[in-house]
Amino acid sequence: MEKKPITIIGMPMDLGQGRRGVDMGPSAIRYASAQALLQKLGYEVEDLGDLHVPSPESKSAGDPKLKYLNEIRDVCEKLAETVSGVIARDRFPLVLGGDHSMAIGTIAGAAAQYENMGVIWYDAHGDLNTGETSPSGNIHGMSLAVSLGIGHPDLVNIGGFAPKVRPEHTVIIGARELDPGERDLIGQLGIKVFTMHEIDRLGMARVMEEAIGIVSNGTDGVHLSLDLDGLDPKDAPGVGTPVPGGVTYRESHLAMEMLAEAGIVTSAEFVEVNPILDRENQTAKVAVALMGSVFGQKVL
Repeated sequence: MEKKPITIIGMPMDLGQGRRGVDMGPSAIRYASAQALLQKLGYEVEDLGDLHVPSPESKSAGDPKLKYLNEIRDVCEKLAETVSGVIARDRFPLVLGGDHSMAIGTIAGAAAQYENMGVIWYDAHGDLNTGETSPSGNIHGMSLAVSLGIGHPDLVNIGGFAPKVRPEHTVIIGARELDPGERDLIGQLGIKVFTMHEIDRLGMARVMEEAIGIVSNGTDGVHLSLDLDGLDPKDAPGVGTPVPGGVTYRESHLAMEMLAEAGIVTSAEFVEVNPILDRENQTAKVAVALMGSVFGQKVL
């Protein structure tokens, strides 16, 4: 991967899900020495600090099917502007989170700078719900659907255009917990999903070869959205919605190393780190280690 200068953006978002603590994710990742590692790898790094996100206690959740809709819309608009501006300066935006609803803003900002952007969604969940299908009303479970142009207009039209990405340029890796509405949408749109069944059966190397082929076919940029709950809870315990039987630490490194070798990733976010639920900052340390692999760190 070209050593493009990196801009870190903190997104202490905890409006999109029901468990507190994920707003401290950016601080935990910084504490795990993210910037120092990237600089050691030869990158010039700037940190813009954290964007302002109102606390859930200071606002009304509003519609129970779309909790904190207005607040999430406003914050994601700001994040989209920030990410777009970073790319316009020929820098790599690296966003630290925060719950996965923030991807609505990250992807909107990146897609504003690319004609046809691919997305790798590394996650135990599909995040393909809408207000009508979501069991919880938490918007962090709707962010990929929104990016595909499906969902509430206030979210879908962030940045002034929709959709941000196309189904044929989107790959989900590590899925093992999908709601009925998400399964239906995957079938309707033909999104390529590598569940844990495919990872176990094919191996991570084959999965990543196929995924890289899909997201780089006809695209001019690729966004990596990595939810730490994609990993097995034994390796990443500090997440809000852990699901047993996930991707291993070593498989995840291989996936990131293969992305680095392919040189296709143009923006990235690491989300859902919750220090309150963590053990000795283990999950943030895992996030930073995987960042190292994305940006070219090797054993030899």
